[in-house]
Amino acid sequence: MGKSKKNYEDVDVVLIGAGIMSATLGTLINELNPHVKIEMFERLDLVAAESSDAWNNAGTGHSALCELNYTPQKADGSVDIKKAISIAESFEISKQFWTYLVEKGIIKDPEGFIRSIPHMSCVFGERNVEFLKRRHATMIENTLFKGMEYSEDPEVLKEWIPLVMEGRPEGDKIAATKMDIGTDVNFGSLTRDLIDHLVTKDNFSLKLEHEVKDIEREGDGRWEIEVKDIKTGKKRDLKAQFVFIGAGGHSLLLLEKSGIPEAKGYGGFPVGGQWLRCTNEEVIAKHHAKVYGKASVGAPPMSVPHLDTRYIDGKQALLFGPYAGFSTKFLKKGSFFDLPASIKLSNIRPMLAAGWDNMDLTKYLITEVMKSPKDKLESLKEYMPNAKQEDWALEVAGQRVQVIKKDKKHGGVLEFGTEVVASADGSLAALLGASPGASTSVKIMVELLKKCFPDRAKTQEYRDKLREMIPTWGQSLAADPELCKTTRARTQKALKLD
Repeated sequence: MGKSKKNYEDVDVVLIGAGIMSATLGTLINELNPHVKIEMFERLDLVAAESSDAWNNAGTGHSALCELNYTPQKADGSVDIKKAISIAESFEISKQFWTYLVEKGIIKDPEGFIRSIPHMSCVFGERNVEFLKRRHATMIENTLFKGMEYSEDPEVLKEWIPLVMEGRPEGDKIAATKMDIGTDVNFGSLTRDLIDHLVTKDNFSLKLEHEVKDIEREGDGRWEIEVKDIKTGKKRDLKAQFVFIGAGGHSLLLLEKSGIPEAKGYGGFPVGGQWLRCTNEEVIAKHHAKVYGKASVGAPPMSVPHLDTRYIDGKQALLFGPYAGFSTKFLKKGSFFDLPASIKLSNIRPMLAAGWDNMDLTKYLITEVMKSPKDKLESLKEYMPNAKQEDWALEVAGQRVQVIKKDKKHGGVLEFGTEVVASADGSLAALLGASPGASTSVKIMVELLKKCFPDRAKTQEYRDKLREMIPTWGQSLAADPELCKTTRARTQKALKLD
């Protein structure tokens, strides 16, 4: 793009990518200031077709009730639950915002995207059982995890998780925890609900099959965006006050195009995934829980094995996995050149250093890629001894791009969370990384607004509206049992959760 171009269109906000992050940010902006002009661009012909799609993500409603990787065991044997508390509080913020949208009629049917489903952790072997017992004892001391049940009793476990117990040898050391307030969230359906509402607004425009080709800073501080209509080949040039890059794995490539200094040193490591999807309705009907286990050594957090009840398009489904894989694509419908194209002089050292320090991950991915259908079934049988090959079909999941960033000690470090990278003046921001992003999207986006629009965020009007949408914003539910109880009662009722 050149600065001599004059035929551009003015817009206040450009959102790149039609997934849960852009949909959440667009909805927040519209509620906080209905006069802001927003354009959203998506390279595919559908919204929520990549990482937000129900088949492409875990859909757990990550609230740290069952995910063991959020509660690491320390060297002294104690269990650290700080991250679990943070994620659980973040998910409660999401539920409050969704409750506001339901009460305002913006979301018509909450059952279309969220349902009650018990969240369970399940482990095998004496050492793991001892860890789970300690984890349970630590977590129930915090008000967010009150009501978590623990059992090693085979008869109780047969009631909780019949498929896990059927065919299991007597004497197997097994334990589980159970939280009935867990949820299944279809983030694809939620994204569509949010965008369906936004497109009814005069100041919002959604452009599908439009790809952002370039982002360049102009002398007046605005951003010039070059967009190509994939169907016609026609190009448009816009100038925007604020740009959000929420394009999943593709965000890194677009962030690099922006040229902001804050993007230097960031790299990405793509990890693919596959599910085993149950095709036997009788088997599906026997399981009603999200059962999470412990990850293999070297496995990335989103590869934690789980036997998972889901609700997709209104129908109950059963998945096991995910099985990790490797591809140089940054999106499921991306290009094999994505990874090579992301390597720059500014990030090659962090990427090489992170690769060297994560040899266990490389080894794990190679092992996963080499797994035959029989090997995949054997992994399933650890959780479901009576599993039969004919009852399961392979389903390709989404691509995740883990963040690699500069690190003074190692040169580069591989991160497994989500990270917002923003320009110094807050006029451009990108979201990088993966889990538990979707579940914590509301908190992430509210904090992004505060960072990128600090003056606006200080106004009383902004604060009042934020409190209307998220009544407990700025307060800790973990530190206030009564507030936690009343907040959950309100959201459970509005979202029609049992």
